[in-house]
Amino acid sequence: MSARNSRANKAAARERLRLERERQARKDRIRRQVVVAVSTVAVLAAAGGIGYAVMQANKPSAWEAAKDAKVVKPKNSEGENGTTIVVGKPAAKKTLEVYEDSRCPVCATFEQAVGETVKKDVDAGKYKLKYIGATFIDNSDNGEGSKNALSALGAALDVSPEAFMDYKAALYSANFHPEESDDKFAEDAYLLEVADSVDALKNNAAFKKNVENGTFDSWALKMSKTFDDSGVSGTPTLKMDGKKVVAEGSDNAPMTVEQFNAAVDKALKG
Repeated sequence: MSARNSRANKAAARERLRLERERQARKDRIRRQVVVAVSTVAVLAAAGGIGYAVMQANKPSAWEAAKDAKVVKPKNSEGENGTTIVVGKPAAKKTLEVYEDSRCPVCATFEQAVGETVKKDVDAGKYKLKYIGATFIDNSDNGEGSKNALSALGAALDVSPEAFMDYKAALYSANFHPEESDDKFAEDAYLLEVADSVDALKNNAAFKKNVENGTFDSWALKMSKTFDDSGVSGTPTLKMDGKKVVAEGSDNAPMTVEQFNAAVDKALKG
């Protein structure tokens, strides 16, 4: 091989090596750019996800928002914010105050045993009934059922006082009242299922809309505050003329028809 060919071959080899290095350098540069771009997108996505999560975490719940929302008063209610609910004949001279929490199991026992007697007395004009709703069980059990059921009771009251009374009875009935630890009343669908047992509420589009939209959520919170401000510490509590109506020999609400009739007759005379 001539010296000229040898030099030419070496030069060609060096050129090929140079071109290969440049090609590899371009590939490495492109790879780094892709990695940086992907990493940037991932960081932005993660940041966006974190930002969204933080935003959602800081977003007020429906009940927190209801605290500042305008209060819609149910029809057939009275007083400031519509938190006075009185059912019965205007001519009745006495008023029985009933303090209850919808999730309260003792309230359910009371209503199942005595509720029908109360309704008959009210219908007969023996006394009027004033209802004060509480939601303290939600606080102790970290739930929403007491508030949600109270809002639904507002929707029933908006239909009529009779619908309110019948719906209250249905919520406390053995068929529908859940265990205290079971927050079923937090589910609108369940509240509507209970309402299907009440003629005035079954297939009632306005009632359904008010339950699902939480129309009376703010009202329920105001009603709950009325209970909190009353000084009553437990449910069920009954009062007449500002005095507790209790079973003979105890400080508790009467839990049988016999105890109830005796206690109410005594209160009516007092």
